[in-house]
Amino acid sequence: MNFKYYLFLFVFIFITKSSFAQQEISGVVTDKKEQPIAGANIYLKGTYDGAISDENGRFNFTSEETGIQTLVISFLSFETKEISAEINSLKNLQIQLKEKFDALGAVMINAGNFEAGSTSEASVLKPLDIVTTAGSVGNIIAALETLPGTQSVGENGRLFVRGGDATETQTFVDGLRVAQPYNASVQNVPSRGRFSPYLFKGMSFSTGGYSAEYGNALSSILVMDTQDEAEEDNTELSFMSLGLGIGKTKNWEKSSITLNANYTNLGPYQSLIDQNITFDKAFQSIAGEVVYRNQLKNGLLKVYTAYDYTSFNVNQPKDGTRRQVNLKNYNFYLNSTYDHSLGNKWHLFSGISYGNSQNEIDLDTEAIDDIENSFHLKAKLSKKFSDKIKLNFGVEYFNTDFDQSYFSEDGNYNPNYTSGLFSVFSEADVYFTQNLAAKVGVRATQDALAEEIFASPRISLAYKLDENQQISTAFGSFKQQTSQEYLKFNQDLFQQKATHYILNYQYSKASKTLRAEAYFKKYRDLLTYTGKEITYNSNFSNSGSGYAKGIDIFWRDEHFKNLDYWISYSFIDSERRYRNYPTQVTPNFVANHNLSIVSKYWIQSLRSQVGFTYNFNSGRPYNDPNTSNFMAAKTKFYHSLNFNWAYLVSKQQILYVSISNVLGTENIFGYEYSDYPNASGRYAATAVRPTADRFFFVGFFWTISDNKNRNQLDQL
Repeated sequence: MNFKYYLFLFVFIFITKSSFAQQEISGVVTDKKEQPIAGANIYLKGTYDGAISDENGRFNFTSEETGIQTLVISFLSFETKEISAEINSLKNLQIQLKEKFDALGAVMINAGNFEAGSTSEASVLKPLDIVTTAGSVGNIIAALETLPGTQSVGENGRLFVRGGDATETQTFVDGLRVAQPYNASVQNVPSRGRFSPYLFKGMSFSTGGYSAEYGNALSSILVMDTQDEAEEDNTELSFMSLGLGIGKTKNWEKSSITLNANYTNLGPYQSLIDQNITFDKAFQSIAGEVVYRNQLKNGLLKVYTAYDYTSFNVNQPKDGTRRQVNLKNYNFYLNSTYDHSLGNKWHLFSGISYGNSQNEIDLDTEAIDDIENSFHLKAKLSKKFSDKIKLNFGVEYFNTDFDQSYFSEDGNYNPNYTSGLFSVFSEADVYFTQNLAAKVGVRATQDALAEEIFASPRISLAYKLDENQQISTAFGSFKQQTSQEYLKFNQDLFQQKATHYILNYQYSKASKTLRAEAYFKKYRDLLTYTGKEITYNSNFSNSGSGYAKGIDIFWRDEHFKNLDYWISYSFIDSERRYRNYPTQVTPNFVANHNLSIVSKYWIQSLRSQVGFTYNFNSGRPYNDPNTSNFMAAKTKFYHSLNFNWAYLVSKQQILYVSISNVLGTENIFGYEYSDYPNASGRYAATAVRPTADRFFFVGFFWTISDNKNRNQLDQL
């Protein structure tokens, strides 16, 4: 009896257990395009029951589990998916996996932007590239002119981008606008950027379609970020053919300070080298910069301040005689920012900048004294909701107070103005997939002087074709306040406008980069005035218009040992009616074709870096009053071959030589004509040429630090 009972119990348990083991889990695993995923891992959470999908994405296995269970489906490069349900319903499943987001491998939104710096994933240039380009002589602006989209306007020295004049590009340091980014100068004497390259960790140069965070620029912005952390303690000495320089960096546990000072005097140099311009007093300047950093518990405080004094006296031709121009400029700039982590992926950025610039200009019997005070307040909040969504929004206020005193035999004038620009902005970076992303933003501004409020939408899209290729596009509306030279006479002028359309293709693989970008810009409400020169009684209006369209190509190849080179080419077609132009024509700063070839080669046996830069542009238009057609004449083609050589005397001592326009090509930027015809009824012309056909520079740079391998090669 007992035997029959136990036998019955055994059979009952066996049958029951067998029935539990028959729960079947099955289905097919695909991606978003419904393509099967082979090798996906499928299992019940907390058990050993599972299977691997076959080449058709199908899977099938059984389990003894009962009740509600969680099915886990995972595969490399895809997001893991979990399904919780009654186990008997986990049959014939249609499972679709989403591609896992990888920030490092994701598409980059880069239409209209060049990046330089180790912190940028989209970098096509490094800080070393910016300052070691032959012909730049440490001038950031000159180096940027080797990039596509820029125009080389040698008599000016400022950034001209895609058919826009120099006033259409704004400069920002640590996110704050700089009102006076260039050294003071006068007509046909080129200026330089005020800032020392080595203080900055990276730069973003936009040729159009830039972020909604930035405004008041029709064409371009240059954003430069100072170093967050100083390197080890060091002293840097510079002995140059043009002057002297000294730098000092001191570190503490959580803070550091960097000081830089230099003195420049072109007098001895100009006495040895023939000049195309007559200087009665050579260019001289005294400049200094200080950067202080303090790493606080949850944030970083940075303070940057700079001061420079510039003076020179130049003798220029004017209507068959000579005109003496004597200039003195005093400039002070202060910038302070604080970046604070609020927790939960929220960040707060706040900053303030102040600029003061004073000019004293004597023009024969005329005298002009002016002073400009400007300050910028900014606060921005940013939140990273996930790897796919980032939002930032903020508010800022930019104020300018300008006052000028003009003295002449005909009378005295005191043009002045005070303006305020209040703006709010919001922008989101959205990654829909690994290969598709968008940047969408809007900027709203109140111009107190023009009494107008307007909004400027911006959008960029990028799509990754494969591992090495992507396309991107950008659209944006941009507004800019009329410049100082007009506002001081008329405060009723409203903002000028431009609309950008950009299409970009980029190929990047290993050490090769190719960028091709087509663009179209439409200008509206450009400033116009009557008369030959801008005066208090000119008739001003916003009746101008224009366009710029073209294509920019950039190629860089670093795969050859010790050799690095890049090639930039730009074609531009641009016309505008603005200033005192009687009709819409190509402006005098635009050359249709621009080419730059930059090469750098390291010669190990000579411990030297040798560089060459070749610049070319087709002729620029100018107006010949002896003909009936306005702006119909063109200059001859521009050519310049530049050379530099850096020799490591020791690991911390460098001898540096640079020669601009090695071949001595007699380049001409345009012509200036007399205001009055001569006896034969013709207007006499004077060619506008570089200050000298060649420029020579020699320097010895010595670094003193505990790190015996540190030197200034990346600052030359």
